[in-house]
Amino acid sequence: DQFLESGGGSVQDGESLRLSCVTSDTFYLYAAGWFRQAPGKEREFVAAIDRTGYSTKYADSVKGRFTVSRDASQKTVYLQMDSLKPEDTAVYYCNRGLYSRGEYYPGDVWGRGTQVTVSS
Repeated sequence: DQFLESGGGSVQDGESLRLSCVTSDTFYLYAAGWFRQAPGKEREFVAAIDRTGYSTKYADSVKGRFTVSRDASQKTVYLQMDSLKPEDTAVYYCNRGLYSRGEYYPGDVWGRGTQVTVSS
């Protein structure tokens, strides 16, 4: 499986971006997650959605501002990011994994990521 992230860019504080991740034909079998990595920091969890699309989970830092969704027919996962802040600046990656009992367990396949830069 491969993941192709897109939609990143440079925006001002408070603006929005929508990230997309195109995946494979078997994507509907898996949950999906978004992660990010800022310079000098570890990769961190951002959001996840189960394979049905009904259950989602968010990091506290993005809750209420970001929305994860999926379109199985298009093999695509989305991350709508509103009210962006400078601390959201990072490379964003999508991933497939397992969603169980409210927790997301990422797999070991990653895309190349898409850069998001938020200026104050």
